[in-house]
Amino acid sequence: MWWTARWVAALVLCLFAGGAGAHDADILYAQLWRPEARGAEVRERITLTADTLARLLPADADGDGVLSQADLDARERALAVGFWDAIPLSAGGQPCARTAQGAWVRESYVELGATFSCAPGELRQRFTLLAVLPPGYRVVLGSVIQGERGQRFADAAQPTLVVSEVSSDEEASTGLAGWVGLGVTHILGGPDHLAFLLAVLLVGGSTRRVLLLVTAFTVAHSLTLGATALGWLPLDEVRTRWVEASIAASILWVAVENLVRRAPRHRVALTFLFGLVHGLGFASVLTGYGLGDSVVSGLFGFNLGVELGQAAVVAVLLPLLRMLQRRPVLHRRVVRFLSVLLGLTALYWLLERAWAPIG
Repeated sequence: MWWTARWVAALVLCLFAGGAGAHDADILYAQLWRPEARGAEVRERITLTADTLARLLPADADGDGVLSQADLDARERALAVGFWDAIPLSAGGQPCARTAQGAWVRESYVELGATFSCAPGELRQRFTLLAVLPPGYRVVLGSVIQGERGQRFADAAQPTLVVSEVSSDEEASTGLAGWVGLGVTHILGGPDHLAFLLAVLLVGGSTRRVLLLVTAFTVAHSLTLGATALGWLPLDEVRTRWVEASIAASILWVAVENLVRRAPRHRVALTFLFGLVHGLGFASVLTGYGLGDSVVSGLFGFNLGVELGQAAVVAVLLPLLRMLQRRPVLHRRVVRFLSVLLGLTALYWLLERAWAPIG
């Protein structure tokens, strides 16, 4: 039976291998359209986080880490070479000529815009800048020529997006699959969310009780994820920092409770309350990108991906924990060891996030 305990411990170590950051993967959201049908002018708008832009360009001149509108204005040439030249656009097999560009600091993201003169024909854009960004970054193309006609995704392995003027059901399904994939990646790459699930499941109890716990967590984080992504619960940088700290505190609370109480009767209600906080953490992934009208479709697919990833984790952990429960003494030791490990890790995350500098 010790091999089961070793498997559980190995899974825990995998959770912490990625560090405290729960949102390492990022996206660049692009909109591309022709103001006049079949006209030569093509416009593009790309939104991204300031952290992503900092990975692509040298640090600001004063080195304080805060991006201002004056910084963007002063770095127009750097943006032209380091950003726009790294995402060449062509039409009908001929390169498009960039005629204008601009950059603006918004509340929670950076907006970059450019105007091109293009030949007639199919548009094609190659995002070579993905090669210099960490793995997991994606480009989401939200607008195709005019309006929202399905969404397409590019990554380092497939950096080219082909833009046709004909929408299809296949494009819509591809866009949904892309958001689902981002949701799965986020939950599996977010050690804090997985650590909370493990802490809850360690003393989950019967299968019925485990289902209640997972359902409570799912319903709760879906509510706040939706409300925040739709703008009903605004999240700025300060609030996001405290949400991340609260997520760490939720893990610490459950871990300590596992040590002092064998079967907490209020665990379902507590999981629901903490799930509301975790939903705010999920939502921070979407709110910082300026998705505009695409936030609804992105929300649906992203949340579905989160649920699928969560279900996969539960499906792996639950049988292992069930085998441990057949040996009460061993189970108590494993619960004690893992709860201490989870609690210490959560305490570190809490201190790191609560006192991290803003900006």
